[in-house]
This record gives sequence, structure tokens and C-alpha cells, in this order.
Amino acid sequence: MPDPDSLAARGAAIFDTLRDAEVETEAPENPAETPAESPAETPAEDADFGGLDAEGAGAPAPEAPGDLDRDDPTVIDAEEATESTESTESAPVETPHAVEPTHTEAEAPVADAAEDAPPAPPAPAVPRPPTMPAEAQSTGLAGGLPGIEDVTELVQATAVPAVGPTAEPAPSRVDAAGHALPRIMAVANQKGGVGKTTTAVNLGAALAEAGYRTLVVDLDPQGNASTGLGINIRDLQLSMYDVVIHEASIDDTIEATAMRNLFVAPASLDLAGAEIELVPAFSRELRLRHALAEVHDDYDYVLIDCPPSLGLLTVNGLAAAAEVLVPIQCEYYALEGLGQLLRNVALVQRNLNQKLQVSTFVCVMYDARTKLADQVVTEVRSHFGDKVCRIVVPRTVRLSEAPSYGQPILAFDPRSRGAIAYRELAREISGGARAESDD
Repeated sequence: MPDPDSLAARGAAIFDTLRDAEVETEAPENPAETPAESPAETPAEDADFGGLDAEGAGAPAPEAPGDLDRDDPTVIDAEEATESTESTESAPVETPHAVEPTHTEAEAPVADAAEDAPPAPPAPAVPRPPTMPAEAQSTGLAGGLPGIEDVTELVQATAVPAVGPTAEPAPSRVDAAGHALPRIMAVANQKGGVGKTTTAVNLGAALAEAGYRTLVVDLDPQGNASTGLGINIRDLQLSMYDVVIHEASIDDTIEATAMRNLFVAPASLDLAGAEIELVPAFSRELRLRHALAEVHDDYDYVLIDCPPSLGLLTVNGLAAAAEVLVPIQCEYYALEGLGQLLRNVALVQRNLNQKLQVSTFVCVMYDARTKLADQVVTEVRSHFGDKVCRIVVPRTVRLSEAPSYGQPILAFDPRSRGAIAYRELAREISGGARAESDD
């Protein structure tokens, strides 16, 4: 059974602190400064409190009046303590279970504390974790924690911006239309005889005439683009065959043409067997892309003349390019293979070259004497809209004669309808001339 003297002394210290707080006087924060009324209070007895503070918030209390210890004089009924505040300091404290203390010296401090203030509310013996304030619980985490808005702003300020066109740096070189240079365009169509080589050669010549350094890459084993620019493919030391198969430097194969700013990477007849030799090769679809990376900044426009099939050479051309230029012959058969071409381009885009896009359609071999030509042009424009060039290249005899002389149409007959059409096409694609034309 606890010693009544020590319990009375501890109760006196607790209620003295409560009384001082009630009259708005500074109570000493250190429990050692609280005056003790009984000499029986020792450091060993303080240790029995189990971490009580100066206000006695951690003092254990019984759950019901029937459980009160009749030998503990510190337990007071709350209602009797409230009524006793109107009495004098000498009035005795009445409890539902009256207990006569054996030591009268402890009665005065206990009664004085009960008269001045009600006792501290009972607290559980085991400390509970702190709870969130009511305003914080109602507003949630952001409203309950001060300064959370600042943290949110800091996170937003340090977030990595989304990758997109706005996050890319501004290009250092652009053409008259504002396109970033160099522009690598694959001239492709699965159908043969639709004007791929004629478009690649003459468009390249028109761009070179406008002041853009232009490279025509001949990937067709027939080598028509090379011979159309005056290159004898039988006397070549190095060709695109060596670039694709033996990974030779493409800069060593490039030949100058008779036109200023126009260059060609010629093909040879050996390129016909390149697709078979590429089958077991490592990274076979990206050989041309790696080769063009060496001369990426030396040219403004790179036009890749692809063969009329979807073999490994055409796949190399599509994987190396950023844009696809599709010549469409103004005949019915040209429209049949167009859907398959677009599906193949989508396959290359998904698996090899995500930047690839079909950017330009050019209607060539237009014969104004037939209604079919008008119907094909109308059908293409209705499906592809602004991607179809406004200029339509006519069918002329001079365009067919120019390759036999090893010259583009702009050099063979600069004033012909074909030359005028390709100049206008180059102006529409590039936005205008970089330099004054010699013509």
C-alpha cells in the first residue's frame, strides 16, 4: 500500500502548480522548483511518477468512483471541487469517500488546490500519440501541414519539362520555309516507272540551283540517277555498294556533277546482290543511316533514290531519312500500290525510325489531255490534303530525253515546261531560293 505521506506531498505539489496557473502567474517549468510541503519527497519517490510533468497530466486516475483508493487523499470529486471554489481557503474538501488523513500537514495544500482550480483531467497511463488538429482533419493533408504549398511549388519548379517540339533547341540552319537543315528525304514508291529517279535528279538540281548544297544518294541497282547526272557507273572505284556492304566512308564515294552545289553518291551494278549479302549482316537496316551521319552537316538536302521494291535497300533508305517524298503517276495503277507503301512506311516508323513521316506527295506524268489524270489528282488531294504539292509535273518529251545526255532537265533545257515545273516544286518544298538563280 502506498505511503499516505508521500502521496499527500505529491498531490500538494501538483495542485500548487494548477493554482498558480489559474491566477496567471508563471509556474516553474522545472518540477524541482515546485515547493514541497513534506520532507518525505525524495528523488526515489519522484521516479515513481513515471515521467509526470509539472502539471501532472500523466497521473493515473480510476475509471469509476467505486474504484477509488480510500487511502489516497489526492483523489477529489470534480463536482465538489467546483463548488468549493466559492468557499474560503480554509474550507475542507469533501469527497464521496471521506478519508481522514493521518498527517494533518498535508491537508492544507490539498484543500487549497481544490478550492482554486479543478483538478487536471484524467489521462491514460500509457502516453498516446499526438492527433492532427480538427482544422487539419477537415481540410486534408495540404490544409493541415503548414508550408506544404511551398514544397509543391518547389517540386513543380524542379520538374523536368515534357519532351516535345518546344523542348528541342532551335536549329542552327533553316531553309526559306523555316525547316531545319539538313533535310533527308527518301524518294520512294513500290511501283516502278512512276518517276522516282526523274524526280530525285531534277528536284535535286532545282534545289542546287536555288543555292542549297544537295546530295543525291543512288540506292537503285540500275544506277539511273547516277547516269542521269553524268556518272559512268562502270568506272567507279567506290560506290554505294561498298558503303552498304563493306561500311566504307560515304564521303569517299561522293562525286561532283556539272551543276554547282549538286553532288551524287553513285550506285553500281554490284548493288543488285547487296540485299542477299545483307541478310546475315549485323545492323543491316541501319547501314545507310550510320554512313550519312558522317556527312550530316555538309549538305542542306539529301535525296535518297530508293529502288521500286520493299527490300533491305529501301528499308535502309527509309531508316536513314526523316521524310518520305512519294511521286504518284497520274494513272490508276499508281493508286493501287499507294496503300501498301504507306503501311510499309508505318512499319519502318514503328520499328526503326520514329521520326519518319510521309511529308510530300508529288503528282508527276500529268497529261492534261485525259480525264483520268484530273481524276487521280483530285482523288490524291482529297485523301492527303496539304501534303500534296500544288505543282503538278507534266509529261514532256524533254524530260525523257535529258537522261540520255547525262544532264538534269535544268541543264538540258532550262526553259522547258519540265524545268519550270521542277523549279516551282523546289520553291514550294524549300520555301524559296537561298541565293539568286543563275537562270
